[in-house]
Amino acid sequence: MAKKTARKLTARPGKRSRKSRPTRIDLKNILVPIDFSEHSKKALQYAIPFARQFRARISLIYVVEPTVYPADFSFGQVGFPAIEDELRKRGGEELDDLLRHEIGKRVPAKRAIRTGKAFYEILQYAKEEQVDLIIIATHGHSGLEHALFGSTAEKVVRKAPCPVLVVRSGEREFVK
Repeated sequence: MAKKTARKLTARPGKRSRKSRPTRIDLKNILVPIDFSEHSKKALQYAIPFARQFRARISLIYVVEPTVYPADFSFGQVGFPAIEDELRKRGGEELDDLLRHEIGKRVPAKRAIRTGKAFYEILQYAKEEQVDLIIIATHGHSGLEHALFGSTAEKVVRKAPCPVLVVRSGEREFVK
């Protein structure tokens, strides 16, 4: 009797049982954080075919981290809003360029610019916009640099409200 049960539980490759249904993946909104590095542009190159295949929209997000420097004379930290404004302006121009030249009319896409800690702003945007998938690049920092700064991608992976695809340069590629 045990052999009979084992046979029933073992399915042949390519055969579906009558009760099982094919799994459906439903992606409508893909988020790609961009810092304009070659790494983040590679993540965009992964997002475009995903969006085409699933008829999804791509959202590009660029996060300006506040520029704060310690001040002398016990005034506390000093921010430089003019620098942040310039980074937002230039970031907007570069995002528009990516939308125009990399994505074009292949898939629907939009952009967002936020100010704050990168990982936090990415997670907040993903929640607000009900993102289905985040495709993010990792720079592959290790050692002291990773210990001092941490990894935005790592923090996003740990706390994201949806699945995350991490793209790492130099590894085996499946998008050509």
